[in-house]
Amino acid sequence: MHWLLTDLVEEVPGVRSVAVVSSDGLLLLSSAPDHPGARGAAEGPRGSTADLATIVAGLGSLTSGAAALMDGGPVKQTMVAMAGGGLFVMTISDGSLLGVHTAPDCDMGVVAYHMALFVGRAGHVLTPELRRELRQSVEAAG
Repeated sequence: MHWLLTDLVEEVPGVRSVAVVSSDGLLLLSSAPDHPGARGAAEGPRGSTADLATIVAGLGSLTSGAAALMDGGPVKQTMVAMAGGGLFVMTISDGSLLGVHTAPDCDMGVVAYHMALFVGRAGHVLTPELRRELRQSVEAAG
């Protein structure tokens, strides 16, 4: 999983930071250097991996609730455009979420395309055993 995350951060212009959050809101992977096993020195919201994970989990929950109220079916992707950047959240097959914080001048289509590639690959790799290992590494570091 780390190489998939590293590829996303290094290959997509404008990506500031990336977080993979479990369906219950726990940070599983991050591009920020303060996360166990992370590679690269990406810039997250206020520099905190925990902040990005919290935002991604909260936005995922909010949009899922809105979709349920509107009989819209499962949420596939959420995008928030801000003057100072963007936030993309995409669902991974097991209910986990991929969150990407971007620079304001990023190409949104390119970011969404690479996120879809990540999700397609991660959905097959993110097994219950791997989620358990990632949770244990996060808890051990905390």
